[in-house]
Amino acid sequence: MQVCTKEGKQYVLCAWRRRYVRLTPEEHIRQMMLHALVEQLDYPHNLIGVEVPITVAGKSKRCDAIVYDRHMQPLMLIEFKAPIVQLTQDVFDQAAIYNRTLNVPYMLLSNGEHVYVAKVQENEYDFLDHIPNYEELVID
Repeated sequence: MQVCTKEGKQYVLCAWRRRYVRLTPEEHIRQMMLHALVEQLDYPHNLIGVEVPITVAGKSKRCDAIVYDRHMQPLMLIEFKAPIVQLTQDVFDQAAIYNRTLNVPYMLLSNGEHVYVAKVQENEYDFLDHIPNYEELVID
C-alpha cells in the first residue's frame, strides 16, 4: 500500500478509485482484502468497483465493493468494517438489504479479523468455509 501523510493524517492510494483516500481502520481492511483478492485469488482488478452507489428504498447508499463478471453483472457484494466492529447480525442485515437491490450470488463481510462468505440463493444463505477464487465465482 502506498501511504502518505498530509496535515498529520494518513492517506492511502486506492488503486480502484485512482486517488488518495483517508486511511481509516475500515479503509485499511478494504485495501488489504481487495489486494488479497487480486493477488491471491485471481480477481481481475478492473472488475472490482469500490464505493459503488446504489439506491435502497429510495435512499442513496454505497456498497463498499462489488465484484463483477466479465459482462459487468454483479457477482459478489463486499462489506468492510473496522477491526473493532463486530460482524453482528446487524452488519449481515445491512449487506442483505443492499443485496435485495443487486441480487448478487455471493456476499463477503470482513473486519480484518473475521471473514464470512455466503452463497445467496432465493434469500437463503449458504456460508462457505473459504473465499472462492474468481473462476469459482464465474462458473457457479
